[in-house]
Amino acid sequence: MEASLISPKLPFIVLFILLLGGGFWWYIDQQRGAIYSPAYREYAYVTNGKSNTVSVIDLLTFQRVKDIAVGADPTGVTANGKKNEIYVVNTGSNNVTIIDAEKNSVAATIGVQGRPYFIDVSADGKRAYVANSGSSTVSVIDLEKRIILSNLQVGSAPGLARVSPDGATVVVSNRGDNTVSVIDTKLLRVRATLPVCQQPEDIAILPDSSKAFVACSGSSQLASIELAKNKENDGSSTGDHVLALLDVGHTPVNLALKPDGGELIVCDFDSDSISIVETGNDEVGSSALIGQHPTHAVVTNDNSRLYASNFGSNSIAVYDIDIGKRIATVAVGSRPDSLALSQNQNYLLVADTQAGDVTVIQKRDPRKLEPTEYSLLTMIPVGVQPNAIAVKAFMARSVERK
Repeated sequence: MEASLISPKLPFIVLFILLLGGGFWWYIDQQRGAIYSPAYREYAYVTNGKSNTVSVIDLLTFQRVKDIAVGADPTGVTANGKKNEIYVVNTGSNNVTIIDAEKNSVAATIGVQGRPYFIDVSADGKRAYVANSGSSTVSVIDLEKRIILSNLQVGSAPGLARVSPDGATVVVSNRGDNTVSVIDTKLLRVRATLPVCQQPEDIAILPDSSKAFVACSGSSQLASIELAKNKENDGSSTGDHVLALLDVGHTPVNLALKPDGGELIVCDFDSDSISIVETGNDEVGSSALIGQHPTHAVVTNDNSRLYASNFGSNSIAVYDIDIGKRIATVAVGSRPDSLALSQNQNYLLVADTQAGDVTVIQKRDPRKLEPTEYSLLTMIPVGVQPNAIAVKAFMARSVERK
C-alpha cells in the first residue's frame, strides 16, 4: 500500500510518524515520495561467496539488518514471486538454502548434485530448477513439498537452467560440450539437445516463450533458438531448433532483455561494449561502447534505461535506450558485477565483488541543489566476495503494534 507525498524536502531520510488513532507506525520515505504501510517489507539478499553467508539489506532504511549463515560458497540467489521465500545455491556444499523472508531465517536446506551454480523459479512459484555444473544434471525441486522431483541428465558442465515464462520449458546452457539442452517440464525429460556455439553461458527467453537466446563467450556469438510449440490451426508442433548464430562483440557474458521482449542487450566483456539485438528478426541492430569490461546489465520496467556494471573501471554506465546513447557514468566500489533494481526502480544495487560492499545508486528528478539525475546514495558493507543480489518486496502477514 503506497501513497504519494507532495514535494519532499529532506532527501535520503526515512522518517517515522504515528498516524493519529491508528496505533501503527507508518514509514515515510521522503526520497521516494511515498508512504509505506507498516506491513510493507522490501529486502535485498546478497550472497557472500567467501563468507558463506547471505546479507539482508532493508531497502526502506538502506541498512544491513542481518547476515544469515548458509552453505559453502553461495553463488546464485533468486526470490519466489508467489511466496515469501528466497533460494540460495551453495556451490561448495551441493545444496540449496531456503530463506523465510518474513523471519529472515533458514527454513530448509535441500541437497542437490555436484557444483550447483544457478537457480531459477517458475512463474507460478511451485518449482525450482538448479544447474549442477559438476554432475551434468539439472535438479528439479518441488517448492511446496521441498523435495527433489528429478535429477535430469543434460550436457557437460551446465552453467544455467532458465525456465520459460509459461513454465513449459527449461533451457540449459552446457559449457563443456557447446550444446543447449531443452527440458519439457510436464514430462520431466530432455526433449532436445542442440549444438550451438562455443562456451554457451547466459540465457534469455522471450515473454511469449517462443524463443531463447544463448550467449556464447568462446565464439563471440549469440544463438537464437525457436522453442517447440503447438500450432493452433492444426494441432501439430514444431521442434526445438537453432534459428541463427549472430555475431556480437568479443566475449559476450550477460544478456538483458527488455521487458517488452523487443530488444536484447548483450554485454561484450572484451569489446567494452553492448550489442543490441532485434529479437523479432534476429539481427544485431547496433552496438555502443559502454565502459571497461561490462559484466551485467539490467533494463528498467518502462524499457527506457539500461544499467551496466563495468567490472574493469569500477563504474556503472547508464544508457538511454530510446535515444541510443550513454547518458551517465557513476563511480562505485571495486570490481562491480551483479545488479538489481528496487521495487520502485528508483534505486540500483551493485555488488562490488572486491570491495565487499553493495553500492546504492539513486535516480531522482533533478532539482536546484541536485542537478544530476543519478548519484551515489550509500555503500553498504556486506561479506567477502558478494556475487549475486535478489530483491523481495511483500506485505508481512503479521505486524506488531508499536
